[in-house]
Amino acid sequence: MSSDRFYLRNDYQRPQTTMLVWLIATIIAAFVIQLVLLSPWLGSTGLVVAKLALTVDGLKDGHLWILLTHSLLHSTASPFHILFTLIGLIFVGRELEPLLGPRKFLTLYIGAILLSALCWCAVHWSQGGAHIGAGAAIFAFLVMLAQINPGTEFGFFYFPVTFRLRVIVLVVLAAEVLALLFYEIPGAAAPLGLSPSTHLGGMLAGWLFFRFLYANNGWDRATSFTLPGWLRFKGRQPARAARAPSTSSRSGNLRADVDRILDKINSHGFHSLSDEEKQILDDAKDLLSKH
Repeated sequence: MSSDRFYLRNDYQRPQTTMLVWLIATIIAAFVIQLVLLSPWLGSTGLVVAKLALTVDGLKDGHLWILLTHSLLHSTASPFHILFTLIGLIFVGRELEPLLGPRKFLTLYIGAILLSALCWCAVHWSQGGAHIGAGAAIFAFLVMLAQINPGTEFGFFYFPVTFRLRVIVLVVLAAEVLALLFYEIPGAAAPLGLSPSTHLGGMLAGWLFFRFLYANNGWDRATSFTLPGWLRFKGRQPARAARAPSTSSRSGNLRADVDRILDKINSHGFHSLSDEEKQILDDAKDLLSKH
């Protein structure tokens, strides 16, 4: 009977489409629409595309949507623009999304697009020009992946040489800074048509995301400023501390907390733990070592 086959039952869990696949599909669909709108048979519809590109004049006119919509546009003169963007997103995104989950993965993508657009506008505020493309997200993904797994190694096609991801990020960072200082800021065209300001903005977005949203599990858990130990006021310690709770009750409460934290790790991963929960695990380890 067909009901005996697990893949024909209604309760069969079909694999869900990843966020990376949705992003790739969106970029490809937007590019197809862009080609249609720019076709000579539609007359002046190219003006619609121009209103979606990132420009300083558009931002001054209050067209805030261009901070995001520019990432949906790519060069129609050369297919390599969108091709390299898709390859980069797939190459790095497939490694990063399982570590972040779809929601945080999408948040990082949108944050990289927004911050890179602001960085580009800051550099080109007096120069003008236009910018399109989603390449900044690739650099944000690279930095994020390098922060999580700095020892990750990548090879280049059939060459036997491999490089650690952190080394790749540092080399890219140095090259982008040099291109920004010697080409983009003076107003010259960067090599290969690159946009260092947007790439550096994407890298900054990746670092900020890791520093405040990933490593500290949220903005509210960001590392705060504390005084050095020798400057802190130490009040008089009581002569005798209050009666400490019994070992059995303390271990019982600790066991309940540990069970709850282990369930959270199984559901959301170790990175979802707060600093307090990590400290509880350390206390439990110390207590077990004493026994």
